[in-house]
Amino acid sequence: MGSGGVIHCRCAKCFCYPTKRRIRRRPRNLTILSLPEDVLFHILKWLSVGDILAVRAVHSQLKYLVDNHASVWACANFQELWPSPRNLKLFERAAEKGNFEAAVKLGIAYLYNEGLSVSDEARAEVNGLKASRFFSLAERLNVNAAPFIWLFIRPPWSVSGSCCKAVVHESLRAECQLQRTHRASILHCLGRVMSLFEDEEKKKQAHDLFEESANQGCLTSSYLLWESDRKTDMSDPGRCLYNFRKLRDYAAKGCWEAQVSLAKACANGNQLGLEVKASNEIVCQLFQASPAANKQEVFSMQKGLNDTMRYILIDWLVEVATMKDFTSLCLHLTVECVDRYLRRRLVPRYRLQLLGIACMVICTRFISKEILTIREAVWLTDNTYKYEDLVRMMGEIISALEGKIRVPTVVDYKDILLTLVPVAPRTQHLCSFLCELSLLHTSLAAYSPAHQAAAALLLARLMHGQTQPWTTRLWDLTGFSCEDLIPCVLSLHQKCFHDDVPKDYRQVSLTAVKQRFEDKRYEEISQEEVLSYGQVCVALGVKQESPEPTSFLSAGDIDSFLSSPSARRTKRKRENSLQEDRGSFVTTPTAELSSQEETLLGSFLDWSLDYCSGYEGDQESEGEKEGDVTAPSGVLDVSVMYMNPGQHCCQESSDEEAYLEDEGCQDLHALAPNTQTPLAPGPEPHLCGSRELGKDITTSGYSSVSASPTNSVDGGPPQSTSALSPGSDSNTQPCHHHTRKSCLQCRPPSSLESSVPQQQVKRKNLSAPSKEEENTNLGFLEL
Repeated sequence: MGSGGVIHCRCAKCFCYPTKRRIRRRPRNLTILSLPEDVLFHILKWLSVGDILAVRAVHSQLKYLVDNHASVWACANFQELWPSPRNLKLFERAAEKGNFEAAVKLGIAYLYNEGLSVSDEARAEVNGLKASRFFSLAERLNVNAAPFIWLFIRPPWSVSGSCCKAVVHESLRAECQLQRTHRASILHCLGRVMSLFEDEEKKKQAHDLFEESANQGCLTSSYLLWESDRKTDMSDPGRCLYNFRKLRDYAAKGCWEAQVSLAKACANGNQLGLEVKASNEIVCQLFQASPAANKQEVFSMQKGLNDTMRYILIDWLVEVATMKDFTSLCLHLTVECVDRYLRRRLVPRYRLQLLGIACMVICTRFISKEILTIREAVWLTDNTYKYEDLVRMMGEIISALEGKIRVPTVVDYKDILLTLVPVAPRTQHLCSFLCELSLLHTSLAAYSPAHQAAAALLLARLMHGQTQPWTTRLWDLTGFSCEDLIPCVLSLHQKCFHDDVPKDYRQVSLTAVKQRFEDKRYEEISQEEVLSYGQVCVALGVKQESPEPTSFLSAGDIDSFLSSPSARRTKRKRENSLQEDRGSFVTTPTAELSSQEETLLGSFLDWSLDYCSGYEGDQESEGEKEGDVTAPSGVLDVSVMYMNPGQHCCQESSDEEAYLEDEGCQDLHALAPNTQTPLAPGPEPHLCGSRELGKDITTSGYSSVSASPTNSVDGGPPQSTSALSPGSDSNTQPCHHHTRKSCLQCRPPSSLESSVPQQQVKRKNLSAPSKEEENTNLGFLEL
């Protein structure tokens, strides 16, 4: 080592040169602390909270940056982390620094009393005031989307006792009276809540709130006022023209609903003083500006997800929408929210169904008068998830989507076309049928929603024998020529009618969309015979190419993620190992326990759903006053799924079951189950009798969610029914299993038990902090 911190190299090669050229400088050691502060900020921003706390503990310089710069906390990631007493200060600090996700989760946690324990005394008032504070903060941070916090406080409210929703509403109203700035979105949310009441006085209050919000600059309120005044001003041509100009201004500012209404208004262009060319240009600009969403990115982000899994999830959501009679727009928005979330955040396989039903809960609250309540949503998943699971997932979805729920869909463009062009009713139904079938296939998302809607209309007119399926007017309105639409039309026909439909473990085709359009209000359009692929090619004048049907997973592959969570143990055993049994991501609503188990366990267990929800004061729907689940507006038929008898009744019994066996063995042999718990799919079942399981090929793979539009369950929780196959014999052979446990599967039904009404069982809520939350909490204690 020479002077000046240099090293003399003594190799033979270096010694052949003069001494000055043999000197090499030592390279400088660079660390993360050597980076400029602005670069360090970009590194620290977007880290998860756990990583930020870990980096903070490394060096005093990093600790200074984390503690003294708001931008680090404003962009911190709180994914899969929920407020709790131990990390509450961490969430509050991030929310005050401008973190949208922290503010949303805090508001939801206080509103539903989820994660943040508050004493029973004045719980609704305390939680409501805190929830309103963070909801107001989240709305101020929401600059790129329409106001959304009214979703969580919309009626119905509790008619007896204190209601946390009402407290939040009154607190927000008081805040608007004191605050003169940054209150446009809050006023809009208050107006949306008031508009959902049937009272005329409250509707008048809603109109006043919308006017005040519009004066403050809320674009959404301005459009709602235009929509309410449109009908009264149609008689006066001058007022009608003035309203049209206002609508054009709202559309130019980016309001999507205003853009759709403007395009539909062009059907009456002559009355508005518009030339045909000007009207066509307005619609054409809207169609040409529609971007394509590459949904194949979902599979790049979600390594464990494939086309078949997504198909099954969407098929199940279609069944739920059919059962609850939700609109096509609600269904399309739900699917869009699911895909957008999957492109942004990783979702384990066992939480896919939770994601789907949570998106439907949010979308129904956003656009529908009738909503899907949280308790109904939990019940529809066969109680695979708990009340708090769904509440937390709603917070994750709103945070990931940044409050933006309403996006352009295929239904919007389809409605515009059907408004501007005269189409026969059956052709309209066929076009709607094709649009909903397109939801099931991610490859069709390579085309924009406007492109898909135009292709669906072209294919529908083609299949109904139109001599000129794509007219010059349609070309002018959309900007798409027939040649532009041919690739999408062929892909749409191939995916919807040519490719094989995935089947579940029972080899039953998943055809929920087809069943949805078998209703008479759609003129049973799905039962209509369609043109073959070759006939479509001939009608379009293109060379026929024989497409290869897409191969889906086999039934054996589907078993791994379609099995019911109650496959290997009873509900009581599964209470302590819920995560292990969530290998399935799609389950169906069934009865929790058989009548015998309810009778035997009634004196030992408290299954009240009041403990399941931390929000006792919130009446989400009629009939929930005593904690009951709202009965869906349809009759649910639950198919019995059989498993290997060796797994069902020949396993070693636990201490609890051994006790029940000694006390009630004789009674169990005298009774037969009225309803069976769903069992895991597996190989061909070997029953104790000579009975075979029939298949219903005409039903979807989730026949448990089939609806009867004329029947409804009145009062009490929804009843789940299980039926044997048509050819089943109720008198089976005696069970020959070598076990002391009673075999419920092999007993004949009893008239005594059939007279006992089945009761929906509720599960007590048990929650524990996750390991990741504990690690983050320990890091925060140091902070």
